[in-house]
Amino acid sequence: MVLAKPLSYMNVSGGPVAALAKFYDIDPGHVIAVHDEIDIPFNTVKLKLGGGEGGHNGLRDISKALATKDYLRVRVGVGRPPGRMDTADFVLKDFSGPEKKELPFLIDTAADAVEALVRDGLLTAQQQFHPAKTP
Repeated sequence: MVLAKPLSYMNVSGGPVAALAKFYDIDPGHVIAVHDEIDIPFNTVKLKLGGGEGGHNGLRDISKALATKDYLRVRVGVGRPPGRMDTADFVLKDFSGPEKKELPFLIDTAADAVEALVRDGLLTAQQQFHPAKTP
């Protein structure tokens, strides 16, 4: 297992991710991208394999560099921008006071999700980290 945090900006992280995957002979299906996700509420972590990029330029760059969208994702919810706020401005702004208090727990949960994904596989990790749906 290789854990890496590219030193590039998120929007151009595909090159470093693909280079590491190639160097260590890691199949794209075993690459795990941990990223912010506006389409799920703050303080929520969800896992999936593949799918679209949802306007996320970092994911778009990783998909392009790996030549596939079929890699694992740990989606860390940051919520949607309020009102008509620009999405880029929203994800680059500092967290609110209450969010800052919850952030260490959210980061711990995301780290735990990565560990579960590696140790137990996608389905088991999803069952552990996705909230139960109520009828």
